[in-house]
Amino acid sequence: MKGIGINMQIASLFKEKKTVLSFEVFPPKKTSSVDTIYSTLDDLKDLKPDFISVTYGAGGNAGDTATCDIASAIKQKYHIEPLAHLTCVNYTKPEILQILDHLEQNGIENVLALRGDINPEVPPKNQFRYASELVSFIKERGGFHVSGACYPEGHISSESMIDDILNLKKKVDAGAEHLISQLFFDNSFFYSFQEKARLVGINVPIEAGIMPVVNKAQIERMVTLCGASLPSKFTKMIQRFENSPEALRDAGIAYAVDQIVDLISQGVDGIHLYTMNNSYIAKKISESILGLIQA
Repeated sequence: MKGIGINMQIASLFKEKKTVLSFEVFPPKKTSSVDTIYSTLDDLKDLKPDFISVTYGAGGNAGDTATCDIASAIKQKYHIEPLAHLTCVNYTKPEILQILDHLEQNGIENVLALRGDINPEVPPKNQFRYASELVSFIKERGGFHVSGACYPEGHISSESMIDDILNLKKKVDAGAEHLISQLFFDNSFFYSFQEKARLVGINVPIEAGIMPVVNKAQIERMVTLCGASLPSKFTKMIQRFENSPEALRDAGIAYAVDQIVDLISQGVDGIHLYTMNNSYIAKKISESILGLIQA
């Protein structure tokens, strides 16, 4: 079955398929809601994604096992390869080793190495300043395939796009074998970024991260967090349908499908769909692009 086997390297999927399709889910913030994620996964498995990534647990401590538990279920119960997110800015090296040991004990072989957001109320541990340092640390330990994040419009804290691309090169040189992009709503940013990345020798697969927008509050929150630009076509869509939740949901799905069709036609390595744990949206988009993915 797909995703099961020894030493399943996510980067190898890109050698087997023209366009890889993957999903992202996140652990519920309330433990009382944990059953909802498994209901979502029950639906997502039927869409046959190539892998599913799991964001880092909402608990925010090295003993939080939510990400590992969900990733383990994705592999053992749903027979899909999981990619476990791991942040480092608020952890010491022994704490990261503790998390990696737990992942390994649960059969998780693929990790997305991230710096993580800096909380002004929580001083960073300063043992890992950048994601590239976490990538190096994981590779030195051994036992994992490592993916990394990339930013088509530059990381929100970068001084310039050039600096961001050069920092990304450090991450890849440290051992990141596959990249997933931050969300974006204008494909021209992704194409420009990808060209710059290839020019500096970043030759690993780059997946385009796509987030379907289903409500105005969601987009405002995302833009605040990552600084994504909003093209005129997109803002007009939000303004036109903001008072009709169902119409905005359908328009958001259509906008995401348009983005994906264009990306696939331009030969993108893969599509990483930020599902927001909404299987309905993932299903609608997957059905719309199935023929393109398989072509």
